[in-house]
Amino acid sequence: MKGKIVLEEHVTTPLNNSLWDASGEAARNGKAYMENVDKRLLETEQRIADMDSSGIATSVISLTSPGAQSLLDVNQAVDFARQTNDYITEHYVGKHPQRLKAFATVALQSPRAAADELERAVKQHGMLGALINGYTNIGDNNTAQYLDEQPVWEFWDKVAQLNVPVYLHPREPLPSQRRLYEGYPSLVGSAWGFAHETATHAIRLMLSGLFDRYPNLTIILGHLAEGLPLMLPRLEHRLNMQREGVGLGNAEKPVSHYFSNNFYLTTAGHFHTKGLLDSISEIGVDRVLFSADYPYESMHTASEWFDKALISENDRIKIGRTNAARLFNL
Repeated sequence: MKGKIVLEEHVTTPLNNSLWDASGEAARNGKAYMENVDKRLLETEQRIADMDSSGIATSVISLTSPGAQSLLDVNQAVDFARQTNDYITEHYVGKHPQRLKAFATVALQSPRAAADELERAVKQHGMLGALINGYTNIGDNNTAQYLDEQPVWEFWDKVAQLNVPVYLHPREPLPSQRRLYEGYPSLVGSAWGFAHETATHAIRLMLSGLFDRYPNLTIILGHLAEGLPLMLPRLEHRLNMQREGVGLGNAEKPVSHYFSNNFYLTTAGHFHTKGLLDSISEIGVDRVLFSADYPYESMHTASEWFDKALISENDRIKIGRTNAARLFNL
């Protein structure tokens, strides 16, 4: 299929590289794999060549995880987000404006500053929304602020005004919450821990009442929504059974309502047709988007699977291009 659009595709910057120690990721994935990823995160021309050979017309890029979310100093995080958006605009999108678009980096350590930066990124740089790498560290590495919590609603107010999507991208569980993975460090990240962390984060958003207050909000989840299409019916059933109990949140409607009306999902890093069909049956084909997760995954691998997947050609065109074109007004 020609003309595909992908939207969980990552880059880095020299500033970002100076702040993070990637030794843990390298240990999990292997030295050769991470050397290749690190090289591709910084370059542009190979990315465009891979897009060309994979039938991809447009790539929506974003800063790799954890980005601004794990910076402990508020002022540093706010400045980091601004510099990152300027760098991505100049050094990536600016070189190939017809092929590359971008999600903004925002620092939720200050929800007001995050709202202001999102507005600047959208209006001045033409960015298509924001990508947020899970929870935000507040004060120390073991203290998290999740996106449903009250201080962040000031940011959501701006998102609703701008009417742009937010991509909820994974990050690793808090260090204090990794006892379950002890002895199996390969499970902490993308192999398993990412999905558990991000799916639960998304459920918090559904239960918080956020979408009742801002019904136009759009959240995008990668990796076929981190398993939610399969697990959400069970969750809804049990929450209904527990309706006389405590801790159910403030939502006015069932979780399935918000999933169907406020969420999109992508195929990033999850190239499995049975899973895709299950996702379509749960959320509908109009809310499924093709993506690769480059450079952690191969555009060629993603495209070879998707172009041959046993789905209708009408659905392939929707998932591969027209759903994203409609969502982002491309």
